Amino acid sequence: MKYVLGVFLSLSLIFLSMFGVSVIYGTIFPLKYEEEIAYASECYGVDPIYIASVINCESGFNKNAESNKGAKGLMQLMPSTAKYLAEKLNYGDYDLNDIDDNINLGTYYLSILKDKFKDDDLMLCAYNAGPTNVLNWLNNKDYSNDGKTLQKIPFKETENYLKKCHKAINYYNHKREYFNI
Repeated sequence: MKYVLGVFLSLSLIFLSMFGVSVIYGTIFPLKYEEEIAYASECYGVDPIYIASVINCESGFNKNAESNKGAKGLMQLMPSTAKYLAEKLNYGDYDLNDIDDNINLGTYYLSILKDKFKDDDLMLCAYNAGPTNVLNWLNNKDYSNDGKTLQKIPFKETENYLKKCHKAINYYNHKREYFNI
């Protein structure tokens, strides 16, 4: 019995050393819809790494995700925000649970936020907390010394979201070749 247990533990350690990190990271940072992400990236000028990271942080790549506040799909868009974005794009009918529609509308929103704030971290904060909150923070000396960067994020949820996005960005940067760019 001790022999079997020893062999099992040895094989388990070998498996974990060979595949464990990949399995664990693949669970924490799944990667799907690479073609759709690459297409949206090209259309709207947003780095695909940021798109994948937002999808990971928002829904974990679950196209049917819905928050308790009503945000839907991969990029967790609020229906009112999606409607506004679709109107700006003359998008026509859309379904927030449709992979293409959600990624396109969400990426377009990221591009708007990137143009507005000119900073990736502010773009991500605005995606999570809303652009009005970020503008208010930038205009508050308790959070920003220069009105362009944040020294402190007053919403713990947004602070944690940004940290989570940074981890995903670091991981997906090593998978850049999967986006065919």
